Amino acid sequence: MAMAKDPVCNMECDEKTAPAKSEYKGKTYYFCAPGCKKAFDEDPEKYLAKAQES
Repeated sequence: MAMAKDPVCNMECDEKTAPAKSEYKGKTYYFCAPGCKKAFDEDPEKYLAKAQES
């Protein structure tokens, strides 16, 4: 089972059953909830920069 980390809340989500996903710069990001996808879509760089720091 492929797990992905939600870039907004850092929760682990299953890529097959994630309730939301977005494409950004050729990469697919998976989200635990539509609210996280909405936040990411509004400012992807904010969340990607935060993810690279940790």
